[in-house]
Amino acid sequence: MQHLQTGKLGETFALAWLKNNGYQVLQTNYHCRWGEIDLIAQSGSVLVFVEVKTRCGNGFGTPQAAVTISKQKKMSQTALTYLNEHQITNQDCRFDVIAVLLSNNGSLRKIELISDAFNFIE
Repeated sequence: MQHLQTGKLGETFALAWLKNNGYQVLQTNYHCRWGEIDLIAQSGSVLVFVEVKTRCGNGFGTPQAAVTISKQKKMSQTALTYLNEHQITNQDCRFDVIAVLLSNNGSLRKIELISDAFNFIE
């Protein structure tokens, strides 16, 4: 399975997982000059910025290990841009990571939510 296919499939599984667990998905693949946020969702009163990382095996480490400090900084800047564009203030926010493990044929082996994975970084 190619890299882009793996990522898209992981995002599809993550999107379904969020919906099945009571999240209201507001936006997928939000882009700005700073980067991209895979999923933006509402969980109760909290706005959640979600990074989805997908792997077919652990040969390159766990999916969540790929959310480096550099990636966290880009997500923080992107989230702040989203908040500004949508004139959102006084809103509780958090960053979650969804780690998706697929089998070689693309079926879901495991999905894990890491809630409140990191804080805003400047």
